[in-house]
Amino acid sequence: MRGLFSVIAMSACTLCGESPELSKPTYTTELQINVKIPMRDGIKLSADIYYPARNGSFPTLLLVTPYDNLRPSYVNDAMYFSRRGYVVVLVDSRGRHDSEGVWEPYVNEPKDGYDIQEWVGQQTFCNGKIGMFGASYVGFTQTMPAPFQSKYVKALVPSVSQQSNFGHIYNDGVMQLNMVFTFGLFASGHTQQQYSPAGIETNPTLNYEKLFRKLPLMTAMDEVSDLPHIKTWMQHPVYDDYWKAYGIKEKYGKIVVPALFLSGWYDNLVHEGWRNFVGFREQGGSKEARTGTKILIGPWTHSIGKKERDDWAIDFGHDEVVDLQEVHLRWFDYWLKGIQNGVDKEPPVRIFVMGDNKWRLENEWPLARTKYTNLYLHSGGKANSAIGDGELDFEMPANENQDTFTYNPLEPVPTLGGQISTHQLLRGPRDRRPVQRRDDVLVYTSAPLEKDLEVTGPIELKLFAASTAVDTDFTATLTDIYPDGRAIHICEGIRRASFRESLENPTPITPGRIYEYRISLWETSNVFKAGHRIRVEVSSSNFPRFARNLNTGKNFATDTEVKTAVQSIYHGREHPSALVLPVIPR
Repeated sequence: MRGLFSVIAMSACTLCGESPELSKPTYTTELQINVKIPMRDGIKLSADIYYPARNGSFPTLLLVTPYDNLRPSYVNDAMYFSRRGYVVVLVDSRGRHDSEGVWEPYVNEPKDGYDIQEWVGQQTFCNGKIGMFGASYVGFTQTMPAPFQSKYVKALVPSVSQQSNFGHIYNDGVMQLNMVFTFGLFASGHTQQQYSPAGIETNPTLNYEKLFRKLPLMTAMDEVSDLPHIKTWMQHPVYDDYWKAYGIKEKYGKIVVPALFLSGWYDNLVHEGWRNFVGFREQGGSKEARTGTKILIGPWTHSIGKKERDDWAIDFGHDEVVDLQEVHLRWFDYWLKGIQNGVDKEPPVRIFVMGDNKWRLENEWPLARTKYTNLYLHSGGKANSAIGDGELDFEMPANENQDTFTYNPLEPVPTLGGQISTHQLLRGPRDRRPVQRRDDVLVYTSAPLEKDLEVTGPIELKLFAASTAVDTDFTATLTDIYPDGRAIHICEGIRRASFRESLENPTPITPGRIYEYRISLWETSNVFKAGHRIRVEVSSSNFPRFARNLNTGKNFATDTEVKTAVQSIYHGREHPSALVLPVIPR
């Protein structure tokens, strides 16, 4: 049966220009629930379909989700778009909610996604043009089927999504533990679990701190629930065929549809978002995919488009709030309805420049005018904590003593701020002064800046280091030091030593030998204001965002032995460790 709904028109688009030509809310909405869509193997997936209440064929928007197609935010979007002349199809993933089959996160989405697209495209309500939308997992359900090239799909909007799930679950060889446990539990079973991604702070019955620390890690969740997908992820700690089967890292040449990627500087998938954007633009299988693809990055975490919390250590101003429904509408109006609203004429990159707190358009990524600049690490050998003698400057170091610290996996450096999706109390631009008081954190700080310094692009720490372990981790965190002392988290990274050369074939290190490590701190755009200082931290843990390295060289998921490691960081003339900044001339 169909039922009637109505909605109220929204305000003018924040980012669409002075006089946006947007589809108007001139329709009422009819709804058909639990429509069965057949898959190639006979399994039927459940769809709720929202129609503009008028006979005829319309461009169709498709969302495939494991999170229940009756989720209020999805219903709100479906009402919004159907009022504006789009059919909206919301589909439960295989094995979830009203759909048949066995739930296995990610694995079935490429083929199921293509089968859904083909079914939708052939329905009388569809005019032959499909756009897809959705965030996080639901962003990945857009790109996973893209290499199959359904002729009906004309545009995508993958929000906070990934290139490959290995890049999501592991970062340069290190498992994102907080995300794996909380999301893994959230997405278990046939229906959505009561343990939400915010569960660390909202579910007192779960002792996450105990679960994160339990050894072996493979068994940590056994007492909570049967979670075979988490164990599967742990059984594949390298970038192998399991991850390649449903990722798109090697498949950009088969993708012919343009995408608008959305993310935030503090989202744990922003790095993957930039990888997707560059992959589509440089390797896409059609002119539309290469020239039509765009990206929009704001000062957000995984909850994009809005001001998330009032307890952050800084305020980005009123411009950080964006009406993403209107951003989507303008994109789909152009690609699905042919409305000449200027989408095709705008530069492909739209970023929020923190510090200035302004939006800016750019023509490429990284920016062509970037001046990659080394800020060298210096000290007299006592850079431990913020009261140590660690310094940053643009001068090549002379002969200097190395810095040392002891990494004890039983006392890891706590996560505070950063690119995290699953812990609302820790993520974002937090003040890291409590962490920078620790002796197992090396701190290097510049002199106050004489003028504003813009850093926009990928950040990297080139680090020369040795360890007493056969495998260990090295971390780096960039902070903006305000005149009042606040140490605001900008971006961070981690590198597992055994993955220094390859994500597919890790190799141990020789204790005591100096190696060069390249630690990606991902991407950012921040203006360090005059009077501020630039600071980088170096350590060996960031817990519980990342799983601890136990320093034994054994499998991280099955190991129960714990060893301490003495880490030495070198920054003399022969080993010029440096923070590599993408400086933008101003």
